[in-house]
Amino acid sequence: MKMVLNNFLFSAIFMLLLSIVSASDAQYNLKNPDSEKERLLSTMIGIQGIVYCKSRSRLTPLQGAVARITCEDVDEYGYETESLSILSCATDEKGYFIATISPYEVKDQNQSFRNCKAFLELSPSEDCDVPTDDNKGISGAPLVSFQRLHDKNIKLFTMGPFFFVPEQEAKSIPDDGY
Repeated sequence: MKMVLNNFLFSAIFMLLLSIVSASDAQYNLKNPDSEKERLLSTMIGIQGIVYCKSRSRLTPLQGAVARITCEDVDEYGYETESLSILSCATDEKGYFIATISPYEVKDQNQSFRNCKAFLELSPSEDCDVPTDDNKGISGAPLVSFQRLHDKNIKLFTMGPFFFVPEQEAKSIPDDGY
């Protein structure tokens, strides 16, 4: 019985110490930079979406449009450095775009990326070239949830859809984009 009580007391003290250590890590937001880097740059990151021309109530896929992906760059000490900005491939005939970020494209392997956002960048159409903030196409749609494609070793984020409108219709859109 005494041995059971000692084991119980040891377990209770161990759990108490473990909870104190866990609480202190949460309180000071201590992160292992390697685990953060592993989380963000262990695989290729893909961002996909669709871009439309929205004229009145008609949606038309916009071929040749480009999106921009921008991420805050953070060094190994947690300090913000220069940002990373890439352009997607031009959209296809269905308005689909994709952009990828490979861990091998990052010049300093001790950096990680946070607060990545997707923006509308360019419309090839002179008739439909004003971006809207629908789904945060102007202010930046944050990359929050992804689908892991294990066979391709990629984290795939889906954005949008994003919309461009003709100039005459853009004048009727409120400043907040809605």
